[in-house]
This record gives sequence, C-alpha cells and structure tokens, in this order.
Amino acid sequence: MVACWPEPIVSVQALSQTGVSTVPNRYVKPAHERPVYNSDQSDADLEIPVIDMSDAWGKPEGLLRVRSACEEWGFFQVVNHGVNHTLMERMRGAWREFFELPLEEKRKYANSPETYEGYGSRLGVVKDAKLDWSDYFYLNYLPSSIRNPSKWPSQPPKIRELIEEYGEEVRKLCERLVETLSKSLGLEPNHLMKAFGGDDKVGASLRANFYPKCPQPHLTLGLSSHSDPGGITIVLPDEKVAGLQVRRGESWVTVKSVPNALIVNIGDQIQILSNGIYKSVEHQVIVNSGMDRVSLALFYNPRSDIPIGPVKELLTENRPALYKPIRFDEYRLLIRQKGPSGKNQVDSLLASR
Repeated sequence: MVACWPEPIVSVQALSQTGVSTVPNRYVKPAHERPVYNSDQSDADLEIPVIDMSDAWGKPEGLLRVRSACEEWGFFQVVNHGVNHTLMERMRGAWREFFELPLEEKRKYANSPETYEGYGSRLGVVKDAKLDWSDYFYLNYLPSSIRNPSKWPSQPPKIRELIEEYGEEVRKLCERLVETLSKSLGLEPNHLMKAFGGDDKVGASLRANFYPKCPQPHLTLGLSSHSDPGGITIVLPDEKVAGLQVRRGESWVTVKSVPNALIVNIGDQIQILSNGIYKSVEHQVIVNSGMDRVSLALFYNPRSDIPIGPVKELLTENRPALYKPIRFDEYRLLIRQKGPSGKNQVDSLLASR
C-alpha cells in the first residue's frame, strides 16, 4: 500500500465554490459510466422495499420481507429502527457544518492511502484515474481499540460526542440486523455474528459524504458504481436532495428516502457468507446542479483477520461453495487500491475462476 496519493489532492467543494462552469476533465466519466436518468415510467416508479423493524424482529412475515429484499434488491429502508430521530438530524447538521468550515481547517485532518482515516477527496491510488465529484471524512469506530477521537473533527462543537452517541445507537441496530439476517436465512440467530468473529470483535467505520453542486451533473458521479466490501451498511441520507441510485437489472433506481428512515444495504461479505443467496448490489451517487448533498454511511464489518467464506449450513450438492475464503483486511485493500469498480472485487473470488 502506498503512503501518498498519486496526484495532488483537490477539494471538490473548493472547486465548486469557485463557480466553475464546466467539469474539469479529471472528473468526466467515460460515456458508459455516466449517470442514467430513467425516462421509462415503469422504472421511475420502482422503489426499494421499506421494512418495519418491529415486524422484522422475530415475526415470520417480517423475516420473509427481509429475505425477499436481500435476494431481490440488496437494499431496503428501515423504519422503527431504534435510532433517535433527533440524533439523526443533529448528525446531519453537524457534518454539514464541518464541511462548511474553511478549507485550511478541514485539511488539518487530511488523510493518506496508508491509513485512509480523515478528510479526503478521492478513493484508490491508480494514477490518472477519473475522480468522483465528492469530498468525505472517514473514521474508525470499532473495535474500540482502534477508535481515536483525537483524529475526529473538533468543530463544530459537540461533533465528537454526537459521533459516539450515533455510533452506539447504529451499532445496536446492526447487531439486530445481523441477527435478523441469520434467522431469515434459516440459521441460528447468532450464526452470522459468530461468523463475523463475535460482536466484541467486529469492525465499524463511518464515512461522512459531501457532494457539492456540480455545473454538469450528467458528465460525472458523486460516487462511482460499486458494491460495498463489508458486511452491512447503514446510510443516513440527505432527506432534501436525492442522489443514491441502486442497480436493478439494466436500470438505475433513484432512492426516494422515507422520512426518518435509514437505508440498509447488503455488503460483499454477506453475499459471500450466504453463498450468493443474498446480493450485494451495485450502487452509485448522482450529483445536483443546484444543491449540495450530505449523507453518512456506517459500515459494519467482520473481524478483519479471519477468513470469510460461505456458511457450510447453506451449501448443498446443487449449490456448492461459490466463493473462495479471504480475510476482510485483504479484501478491503482491493477497493482502497483500485477505487470503486462495480462488482469486480467479489466476482474475483468466485471459486470457478
């Protein structure tokens, strides 16, 4: 892993604030990677499932809805999820305030490819890669042994306390979700958590995303198409500005966020553990010509140093193991080196290759 970015880092927010009228070439995506805005009404009406966690928690019909969402979409929104709504709003507001700080203040937290933690504007270390139209702040949350609040922003006031409080509530939600996914697969409630290495050994990280206004949103993306490398991801969306798109066959479905809902998506590690029964689905983020957008993603991941492979209870004669086991720390390096690249990472583990 290299310690430095291959080119000088440019804050996309600072670039946007100069009032540029065209997107610089380094952000212009090849034609086949540019955003797609569906004109077909049947596509426009598609929406990811919405699941009431009070039904999903142990009720057969709720577990069936979870299973259907994981098999068919890889994404769903959750309501009655147990995370305080006021806390969600305060977190969104605090991170918006952080990104509005002067650039020199934010650059005190500049990250590197070596640790990745901190303030940044690019993924991957491929030289001359086409870049995404976004800035972000990435921080480690679990296990607590690698949590270092001194690396977190100190402004605006209380943001560190908010991160701790929000992280704890979302951690509890993730534990419930992992148990729910186990039961929906017909496994013992603690099966997937044990496969993750145990609830005291899991990893979690938080990424705050800032997608600035863009003069030519049809030429670029806020985040390129990818599937998440980890276990499950909990997204706190911007309720005022849509941006997340989920692949559905050959179409892209723009997620319409439900008030006070959180978005859940299945990561590659759950696809591997479920032996492909549950899908980590490609998604991307489109940008807006008139409005900035803020979202937060908490990634809940297996312990980094144990091999993750298909659960043997889910293997059959007709469906043998589809994936080769790999440690999560090895797997995560793939995306940190190459950046977002569709489903290439998980497909590279197919046992038939």
